[in-house]
Amino acid sequence: MQIIVRDNNVEQALRALKKKLQREGVYREMKLRRHYEKPSEKRAREKAAAVRRARKLDRKRVERDGGR
Repeated sequence: MQIIVRDNNVEQALRALKKKLQREGVYREMKLRRHYEKPSEKRAREKAAAVRRARKLDRKRVERDGGR
């Protein structure tokens, strides 16, 4: 990953770097790796995330189709 500092503006480059890291999911992964996660806990977390995504997709689909 590379960020270019223009006109010696380090603050702007730092904001761009943070935004890129956020978009890539680096912060989320760092948070997850702070402590050991048992495989069963990992499966449960991923399954819950999948359920949330599916429900969100259904809500968006209902909203788009006009609440049928």
